[in-house]
Amino acid sequence: MNKKIGMCGSVVNFIAVSCFALSMLFGFDEGSYFSSMFIAFSFVSMMCAYAYFAEKEAKLAGYVSVAFSAIYTAIILLVYFAQLTTVRLNELTQQTALLLDFQQCGLLFNYDLLGYAVMSLATFFAGLTVTSRTKADRCLKYMLMIHGVFFLSCLIVPMLGLFKADGPTWIGVAVLEFWCFYFCPISILSYLHFSNCKE
Repeated sequence: MNKKIGMCGSVVNFIAVSCFALSMLFGFDEGSYFSSMFIAFSFVSMMCAYAYFAEKEAKLAGYVSVAFSAIYTAIILLVYFAQLTTVRLNELTQQTALLLDFQQCGLLFNYDLLGYAVMSLATFFAGLTVTSRTKADRCLKYMLMIHGVFFLSCLIVPMLGLFKADGPTWIGVAVLEFWCFYFCPISILSYLHFSNCKE
């Protein structure tokens, strides 16, 4: 059962990241918000599986990854659920929209980046749990840990105010497509990793 949870989480994560990438390409905002919620749901099960299957000396790193994944998920679900409900279904005042509408690059946009900063920390610590027995596991370990580098950029960029609502949207789309291109192999390698774990 534990293996299956990790494997299913990896499959759902791959599908959600792929749907997110397609939604971004076609400018389907609601699709990208909805798929982002499922990236978060599946990410928690993946991080829990890394913690569960970690060897004794790496258990603490696994627990840290679970804690960060829970923080990431809470932030992301609040941001995107607000977009699909309050923002989409209500006539917002200009000031309220500046704060709540993701497209305005305001408060919830900044919270979103904070969420992905915390997600990066979760992957870094998950990478510490992977024992490099195979070539695929070595690749997974390094990809998870390198993904942790996104922590600094996602944390600092909102503080610098680099993203503006009137700025060119293609830059944000390009960055997110790059992230999807990077994270899809992590989902696939995670599936392979969990499928080889012993209960």
